Amino acid sequence: MHDSSVRFWVLLREDLEAARRGDPAARTLLEVALGYPGVHALWAHRVCHRMWHASPLLRLPARLLSQLVRGLTGIEIHPGAVLGRRLFIDHGMGVVIGETAVVGNDVVMFHGTTLGGRSMTKGKRHPTIGDRVVIGAGAKVLGPITVGDDAQIGANAVVVHDVPDGAVSVGVPGRVRERLTAVDPYADPALFI
Repeated sequence: MHDSSVRFWVLLREDLEAARRGDPAARTLLEVALGYPGVHALWAHRVCHRMWHASPLLRLPARLLSQLVRGLTGIEIHPGAVLGRRLFIDHGMGVVIGETAVVGNDVVMFHGTTLGGRSMTKGKRHPTIGDRVVIGAGAKVLGPITVGDDAQIGANAVVVHDVPDGAVSVGVPGRVRERLTAVDPYADPALFI
């Protein structure tokens, strides 16, 4: 098997394990592989992303496949988005990740999350999310902003400004608060509201 194929299968396995580790209701890797739409959308994105970058001729098929996956899972991820390792999309329905979004490693997103733009211009228009970030249900992170490593975004927050490493952003509009105590990295950011 080609080296990049081996790495691809390792990546898919890591996605499975991240979902199992992130969801206390998950009992087995088989259950996660068969029944978790967040994992299915992520796996399909990994294929679409490779197509998107392999050839301009594959961009339309990649986009069409991503829309088919959106219809099946309720999760829309543009093939151009860059997603890190061990991303866990919990529940997933209504998640939208735009074309120029960049998501780091070990990130957790809950349902209804949007990594969207604030303009219709070309170029970087979606957020960059650091490593080990937790984004609460219904949160909207908008524009070419940066959310630092180990940050948390509260449920239903609307974040339009940078969030520093280790901070918590809550409210509409999102306001940055320093984290007061050490917290379980998988804790729902709604706890900070």
